[in-house]
Amino acid sequence: MIIIVGAGLSGLLLAYRLKNANIPFRVLEARERIGGRIHTVSGANETPVEMGATWFHQEHRHFLHLLSELDIPFYQQFMDGSAFFQAHAGVPAESFIMPDQTPSYRISGGTFELIKNLESRLDRESIFLDQPVEKIDFFDDEVRITARETFVAQKVILALPPKLWQETIRFSPDLPEPIMHIAGETQTWMEESIKVGVIYNEPFWRKNHQSGTLFSNVGPMTELYDHSNEEVSRFALCGFLHSRFRSLAPAERKRSVIQQLVASFGKQASEALEYLELDWSLEVHTSGSLRRPLFPHQNNGNEAFQNALFDNRLFFAGTEVSPYHGGYMEGAVYNSMQVFAKILRSVQR
Repeated sequence: MIIIVGAGLSGLLLAYRLKNANIPFRVLEARERIGGRIHTVSGANETPVEMGATWFHQEHRHFLHLLSELDIPFYQQFMDGSAFFQAHAGVPAESFIMPDQTPSYRISGGTFELIKNLESRLDRESIFLDQPVEKIDFFDDEVRITARETFVAQKVILALPPKLWQETIRFSPDLPEPIMHIAGETQTWMEESIKVGVIYNEPFWRKNHQSGTLFSNVGPMTELYDHSNEEVSRFALCGFLHSRFRSLAPAERKRSVIQQLVASFGKQASEALEYLELDWSLEVHTSGSLRRPLFPHQNNGNEAFQNALFDNRLFFAGTEVSPYHGGYMEGAVYNSMQVFAKILRSVQR
């Protein structure tokens, strides 16, 4: 039996691979939902809004191969028309035409379609929700995982951010100090992000030959993009809020965002159907503590995470562990492929 801790993309993909290889497993998830940082919310008019992972690119070949394997369609991010850029406070955002760039893509129906697809290929009884792992004990003949219940296995895979397991799980015997130190210094993708979606009745920006794209050095929104669905029947703008607006009350943040959109896109931007936001720093099952700022992708793919411990009984997984495109969905897929290969070798031995 193998226990996978974490039901995000890495954990569920590993579960799918293990099932196909007829290797028994269980997935433990601390939240009462699966998906981790893939979190598509259904807003007004059933508009899908990504509160987490959204975009991928042509160079993300392992991720694209997975979508092909699972028969999951995707479409190109709308970027046609003018965009806005605000360089300094007190200076209005200026319109400009963006140069040609490598396209980005989104999953049809929302990124959570990938999670639902993987879940549908697993047995329901193999996933345990609301099971935050507190302690992992390694004995001569078994591994004991203590959550709300106790689980016994031969191997365990930690498919969650290193900083999170470093802060929240006690290990016996202790993990080597160097790896614990590196884990605590590993930046967690999305941990300081505030994701915002604003839903509208119509895509007025498209009618005005605008892409819906906004960049600002000031905020409140630092990045904003068209977030209409593939059929162009549901309409939204979605992006990231500057971290300094975290101290405001949600109603104040909403007011600031709408004011910024009106200043750039015009009066129609005030006619929002719904404002949605998610501050990932408050997600205790993702971010842990924000003791001090870490550089983007700091220690992602560090060599310390690449080897199994305790005689091939403890494996590290997740996008932050990946030495290739760490911090992206591509990294999660690539790392899962690596870990699965290690599991196969250890089982065969």
